[in-house]
Amino acid sequence: MNSIKEITVKDRKGNAVPLNGYVGEVALVVNTATKSEYTTQQYKELNALYEKYHSQGFTVLDFPSNQPTKSCPGTDEMIHKYCKEEFGTEFPRFKKVKVNGDDADMLYKYLTEKFPGEITEDFTKFLVNKIGKVVARFDASVPAEEIDQKIATLIEA
Repeated sequence: MNSIKEITVKDRKGNAVPLNGYVGEVALVVNTATKSEYTTQQYKELNALYEKYHSQGFTVLDFPSNQPTKSCPGTDEMIHKYCKEEFGTEFPRFKKVKVNGDDADMLYKYLTEKFPGEITEDFTKFLVNKIGKVVARFDASVPAEEIDQKIATLIEA
């Protein structure tokens, strides 16, 4: 497999969503959590990036996960409602996934093949270029400004 665009995931209602629908867009794939120590800051930063670049061909792909910290309780709809009401998020949110282990979602198996290492914290981000190639991995401590610069470069490419 050469691209995340070859993978199909599930939306929060369980419908299949082929990621090839995002061809031509730069994407930031993120494992999110609603009860993490990072939740408020991270959702604000993700939303700001989305609002700044969405009209230029950028999206955030939000994958709630109860791994690695068990900080994402609740159903997919509860998570979606919370994020919309608390943070005003508009970017796509998908079905809750596992990001580690043998039963990790196919997308996360692929991402951690390209940038090896177990996901050890909530809000780990993978930056994907317009053709679906994973080009960077960031943990939650990476400043939004650094990610912003890399997104801008990929959009212009």
